[in-house]
Formats: sequence, structure tokens, C-alpha cells
Amino acid sequence: MRLKSLTLVFFFFVLTGSIVFAQQTPIPTRQAEDTGRLVRILKADKFTRITVDSATEKFILVGHVLLQQGNTLFSCDSAVKDDKLNIIEAFGNIHINDGDSVNTYSQYLKFLGDTKIASLRKKVKLTDGKGVLTTEELDYDLNSKIGTYTNGGKLVNGSSVLTSKEGYYYADTREAYFKDNVKLVDPEYTMATDTLLYNVDQQLATFVAATTINDGKTTIRTRSGYYDLKNGTAQFGKRPIIEDSTQTIIAEDIQYDKKSGSGIAKGSVIYRDTAQGTTILAGLTEFNSNTKQVLATQKPVMILKQNNDSIYIAGDTLVSVLIADTIQSANDSLSVKDTLNNVQVKMQAKPDSIALLQPSDTLKGIQVKNGASADSIRFFKAFHHVRIFSDSLQGVCDSLSYSALDSVFRFYKDPVIWAKDSQISGDTIYLFTKNKTADQIFVFENGYSINKTPETLFNQIRGNRLNGYFKDGSIDYIRAKGNAESVYYLQDDDSAYLGMNYARADAISLYFVSKELKKVTWVNGVEGTTYPFKQIPEDKKTLRNFNWQENRRPKTKYELFGD
Repeated sequence: MRLKSLTLVFFFFVLTGSIVFAQQTPIPTRQAEDTGRLVRILKADKFTRITVDSATEKFILVGHVLLQQGNTLFSCDSAVKDDKLNIIEAFGNIHINDGDSVNTYSQYLKFLGDTKIASLRKKVKLTDGKGVLTTEELDYDLNSKIGTYTNGGKLVNGSSVLTSKEGYYYADTREAYFKDNVKLVDPEYTMATDTLLYNVDQQLATFVAATTINDGKTTIRTRSGYYDLKNGTAQFGKRPIIEDSTQTIIAEDIQYDKKSGSGIAKGSVIYRDTAQGTTILAGLTEFNSNTKQVLATQKPVMILKQNNDSIYIAGDTLVSVLIADTIQSANDSLSVKDTLNNVQVKMQAKPDSIALLQPSDTLKGIQVKNGASADSIRFFKAFHHVRIFSDSLQGVCDSLSYSALDSVFRFYKDPVIWAKDSQISGDTIYLFTKNKTADQIFVFENGYSINKTPETLFNQIRGNRLNGYFKDGSIDYIRAKGNAESVYYLQDDDSAYLGMNYARADAISLYFVSKELKKVTWVNGVEGTTYPFKQIPEDKKTLRNFNWQENRRPKTKYELFGD
């Protein structure tokens, strides 16, 4: 009996010595040359060593298991350690700490000690203290510190949640690469793409495939670029599109600040205001998606869409804003503050011109039409070398403004307007439109109207101010007031020319039928002379400052897009 007891005690010490050996003695001879690859047993509640064959032993560890390889610690509920293959298979509440802030959790682990590849399954979680990656299957390379999942995963970083079919997480750089059905959801927006790069520290999303971003009001489509989720700044490339319910912006490259709504679009820019029916084409555009302000340069062209005859406007610079101003009386001035370049545009209607103009609904008590809100009214201004083209009307000037509030084009500095065979010029011209078609024209100071006949004769009228009306895109009636003068070629019933009449009066009116001058009337202080057609003196054929400026006239809309 005593011999049996001594045998049990001896076996106990042998077993205890085996545990100590497994935890504290040098690694087996086959791994002695590479201590960094040895997985050491630091702790376990229960230890069992199983000999598989003469060369293979496995260690079964149960309860509060703690293992170590280099600076990496493994803890779990239980594990099986294969020294020959240098493999650990762990079960239950697994935690891997790789000697830094990266911690990995799962319910199952298979770890290859030689390659330092960890295959984790069931309720896998990888976190660096800022972002948390969860999945059911994750392969983690402790050498390169790269985590990979191919069967669905989720990354939570603050209030942002990113899901995808495949993912690659780079712990060293805090970057992640997501593929296949990628979706990023944030309280302020959602992002959907096929491929996405994401920096956890910087909260920076980089696009390398077709991507859609939607915040409920604005939709952004791009195929390259980045989005700083923390600061709301972004850069989109490869022909991105930004659109909402009223506007669309397309360009080769767009820089955008979501918080302020401001952005810069470069390269073949297309800006569409769908609510107002306007389009701006340019090489460079500064815009604000919140205020709907636009500043376009590099050969900008604005298109005012119409059913049959769209209006094209070109200049060195185009500025377009939405205004909330209303005109209280004809003597008030519009003041539109352009926050894009701090330009303040003022348009002052002259009291002495209103009497001649007499518009019923244009300058006096203008109201917003069709019940539209004031902030939906678009105002724009074109600066320098301005040209305007439509099939029925063309024009040039140094600067131009237009307000949808009153549908008036205002031409400044050496303006000239052509309608069919008529030319109108002066110091300042107001062109009133109905349904974006010329309806009425008013010329301030040095007004001059020329009508060219098929025989290249020029009927003329000039005065301090001109007032005219259009019909079907052609001049129907025009009146000069203040030192008015006219040159009018007389015709018989067969349209043969009889002579030319020169006259002066306080006011002169010209009436047209089918684009041809048919009637002239003179009012107060009339003086004049009629010359037989073959006896017209050369110096009487034109009025003072006559200048037929056909060479300045845009011939096609395509001229506005050229040099």
C-alpha cells in the first residue's frame, strides 16, 4: 500500500514538472533557432498532454488559457496546441492583443504560428480603439497586420456604419479596403459603391469605383476622389454629378464643401437650374449648392431654354444668384449682393424714361409670377465681351443682366441688338420678354434704329430715347423721342422706290408689316425734305453716327462657344 502511494506522488510530480516545462523551459529543439515563432503557454486551469505518435504531441488547455508569441497575447476558454505543426486551435471568448491598440475577439481561432495567420470564426470583432470591425469570418495576418473577410462585415466608426461583402483592414495605417455592395450609413448621408478605401483615423473615404452619396436632399455620383467625413470636404473626379431637386452640376473634377455648400467645378462644366430652365456651360465654375449661386469663367455660355428658340449668352464671366428682392415702385433700384465675388450689381430705372416706356406689369409694382417664392427667382449678370444669340434675336455689349422677376435683359456699354433685318443701338438697352421671347425694347440715350431693305437701303430713326415692340421675333413698331430724326425710303403700291424722306420732330414712329417698313408718323415741330430716288445726295442717305455693325453680329450659336 505504501508503495502504491509513493507511485502516485511520483506521478504527480512528473505531471507537475510537465506543466512547468511547457510554460517555462526553452522551446523544443526544432524551433530553437526562431524564438519569435514559438507559442508559449503562460497559464491554464487544466493541462493535458497527448502523445499522438513518436514525433507528435498535443497540449489540451482548459480554463483561463493565456498564450504568447513574441509581443502577441492570446486568451481563450480552451485551446489545443500542436508543437510539431506550431498550430493553436482555440475555443470560446478568444482575445488577441498584438502588442498595441489592436484587439481581436471571436469564439473560434486557428492560429498558424510559423506564418502568424489567425483564422477567426463566429462573432468576430476587431477594434483599434476608434473603429470596430465585426464579421462572422476573419483572417488576420499578424505579420502584416491585415484583416480580411469575404463573407460580409461591418465597420462602425463613431456614428458611421460601413458594410460590405468583402473587406481588408490594415491595422498599421488604420485603413480599410471594401469591395462588393459597399454601403456607408451616417446620420447625415448614405454612400453606396462597389469599392471603397477608408481611413479610420482621418475618417476619409476614397473612391475607386462608381459611388453614390445621398443626404436626402443632394445626390452625388462619382467614380474617383475622396470624402472627408469629419470635415465634410470632398474632391470628386472622372465626371462627377451633383444634383438636387432644382439643380445639377457636372464637371471633370469638383471640389466640394458639404457644410457650406460651396464648391469649384473644373473642366467642361455643366450647371443646370431645372427650376428656372437655365443651363451654364463653362471651363471653370464656382458654385454654392445651398444658395444656388454660380460664378462661371473660361468661355462660359448660359442657355435660357425655350420650346422653339433658346437664348444663348456668352461673356468672359457669368454670375447667377437667386434673389428675394421685390420692386416697390418704378423708382426703386434692385440691389443684388453677389456673395461669390462681393460684386454688387445695381440697376436704376430713370424716372423720365418711365413715361415713354409705360409698361403695364414690368417696372411698376412687379410681383412674383405664378405664386413662386421670391427665393426661387434667378438673377444673372454677364461681364465683358458679351454676346447673345437666338434664332430671332442677336446682341452684343460689354455687360448684361437679366432677372426672372421682371423678364428684362439689360444691356450696358455700347450695346447693339439685331432682329431679322433691324439693328438697334444706344447707351443702354432694356429688352423686355414674354415667355423668354422679345416683346418690347427701350433704349436710353443716343438711340439708333436701322432697318435694312432687300435692296440694301437703310431706313433709320434716331433720338434721345427709343421705344419699340416686337411681333413674331421682328420689329413691329418703334418710336423715337427727343431730337428725333428719320430717313425713310418711299415706295409705291408695287414696292418700287419713289424717293427718300428726311425729317426731324419731337417724336417719330415707324410701323412695320411683314418685316418691311410701311408707315412713318411725325409729332410736333416737324421739319423735313423729300428727295426723288435718283437725286438723293450721298451725305443725306444716313443720319449722324450711322453705323451698320453686321460684323459684330453673332451668326450662329456655335460662335459663342469658340475663341
